[in-house]
Amino acid sequence: MAKGKSRRSKQRRYALRILFEMDINETSAGEVLKAKRDAGESRPPDEFTVELVSGVDKHRAEIDRMISEYSEGWKLARMPGVDRNILRMSLYELFFMEDIPPGATIDEAVELAKAFSTSESGKFINGVLGRINRDREAGKRTCPSLPPTD
Repeated sequence: MAKGKSRRSKQRRYALRILFEMDINETSAGEVLKAKRDAGESRPPDEFTVELVSGVDKHRAEIDRMISEYSEGWKLARMPGVDRNILRMSLYELFFMEDIPPGATIDEAVELAKAFSTSESGKFINGVLGRINRDREAGKRTCPSLPPTD
């Protein structure tokens, strides 16, 4: 299947659109998802899209703290909105969706950045996610709301 054409890739693109809308309009996932359902969109959000959007919304504060910590020299508010929301969505995947390989999450994030953001965004997102994932895999980084692993 061609890059960017897989089912999950399309769902991520849709989730990114919703997250961007939430960010710009300062609304919750529930409000935006309800509006999309009520508007009778030809393509209502599917389960994967809803999980990404709702998960980011629920864990946004801790995800944003992590982005701020790892995005050396960039304040969250100064980042392009697309980059900020790609990072949020990708970090939700890395920490809360164990069935998705980290490499796939990072590759998809870079592709989204290349398609929808600045010429430097792919490198920036790859660097931030790569550092966080290395620390996650080494056990140096966790998300506080995750249940402890035994």
